[in-house]
Amino acid sequence: MITIYHNPRCSKSRQTLDLIEKEGHDFVVKEYLKNPPTKDELKKIIDLLEMKPLDLVRKGEAEFKEHYKGKNLSDDEWLDAMVNHPKLIERPIVLHKHKAIIGRPPENVLALL
Repeated sequence: MITIYHNPRCSKSRQTLDLIEKEGHDFVVKEYLKNPPTKDELKKIIDLLEMKPLDLVRKGEAEFKEHYKGKNLSDDEWLDAMVNHPKLIERPIVLHKHKAIIGRPPENVLALL
């Protein structure tokens, strides 16, 4: 089963979801702004992405500029930041068979399918 952490207001997220639908795979949509991932879920996603928490942070968001720009936080503190401000989480994230990828560009997800 494919899981997509999705923001319907994001064009890249919508394009990625359309691509998954066109490929005919079963999937679950998690609108992470409405139901943010827990810290443990976020840790698992980051492990699957094989990156550091800071690499998953959207640095152009107002929340980042207001609260975090210029700060040197630990991995654990960045996880807390994303849990508290889910807009900071890069999108879309697609999980499939113990692997994960960020759908930027949307065609990246084809490697998982």
